Order: sequence, then structure tokens, then C-alpha cells
Amino acid sequence: MKIVFFGDSITDMGRNRESVDEIYTYGNGYPVFVASALYRKDPLKYQVINRGISGDRSVDLYARIKRDVWNEQPDVLSILIGVNDVWHEINCKNGVEPKRYEKIYDMMLEETRERLPNVKLVLCEPFVLKGRDTAAQFDKFTELYAYADIVKSLSLKYHAHFLPLQQKLNVASAKFGVEKYLYDGIHPNVAGATLIADAWLELFEEKIERLN
Repeated sequence: MKIVFFGDSITDMGRNRESVDEIYTYGNGYPVFVASALYRKDPLKYQVINRGISGDRSVDLYARIKRDVWNEQPDVLSILIGVNDVWHEINCKNGVEPKRYEKIYDMMLEETRERLPNVKLVLCEPFVLKGRDTAAQFDKFTELYAYADIVKSLSLKYHAHFLPLQQKLNVASAKFGVEKYLYDGIHPNVAGATLIADAWLELFEEKIERLN
């Protein structure tokens, strides 16, 4: 079973994009924890591929989806994108507004369904916490909640599995502190990446693997 993780720096997390050695290609984020859990069960049954690229917005994913997803012919495609669509607008006025984000994301899913009709889709909720790099303009970062609603709506349209993450991070960070999960309000550290991976694995095992 081939699983492709597609997204921005939250997925990328320092992976070596040039290495031919699998061990260096996972990065330090949630994909490596998913790979670890699945490979512990059966290293011959699964193939986990990380195709996150730091800084990407939805439009960037759309531009490279043929190379990094369709050509791989995955059985499962997991997408996490959205925070840069907001963050780039805040920082350099080069973001992707909600209406355009929805259009681009919809096109990605529609064309993926056409090319890979049997692929299982996992659409991860984009998230943000009030942390080091987000606190000063957090009212603008909360616009991401509208993008999360779009992802949830598209998951219904394309019979995909929606993975909620914002509330899980809200609860955990309220108990232990934002910096223990998202060190800057956006990027996960070990605890945050593990939380995401655990949620992903729970969905995968209940909604995809058990019914496959």
C-alpha cells in the first residue's frame, strides 16, 4: 500500500529531497511517525512517501501534483495545505484568498479522482495556534478557520476522509502549552507531530485499512 503525504513545510519538516536513501526522505514531521508505526507492523506491506515542500501554498501543490502525486500512483493520498495561503498574504501580500483556495483545491481533487479513481483521500484540517510567530497578528491568522471549513466541505464532495486537527491541538496546548506542540504557532515539534500522526493513524486504521 503506497501512501503519499502532500503539503507544505509542516509535512516537509527538513526531508532530504535529493537522497536516494529512504531513511533520509521522511523529514522530522508527522510522516516519519506514521511510517514508523506502519513499518513496525509490516515493513513489506506499506510504502510511505513524503512530498511536502516548505513554503508551498495551494497553488504550488496544484502546479506539481502530476510529478509528485499522480506519477507515484498512490493507494492513499493525504493532503495538508492552507496555512501558507494565509501567512504569505500577511507577510508579503502573496497569499491565496479563500475563494481561490477552494477553486484550486477543488481542481486538485477533481483531477486526481479522474486519474486515480480508486485512491483513498485524507484531507487534513489546516491549523494554527497563538504562538511565537503568530501572536502579533493572530486575528489575521484565524482567517485560516474559513479554509478549514472549505477542506471539510470538499471532503464531503469528493468522498474523502476529513482529519480534524485544530481542536485536538487546542485541547493539548491548553493543557501543556502551545510551544510544546507548535513551536512557533505553525510548525510542529515532536509532540505536535506525534499528535498529528496518531490522529492520522487512527483514521487510517478505522476508515481505510479496516474496510480495504
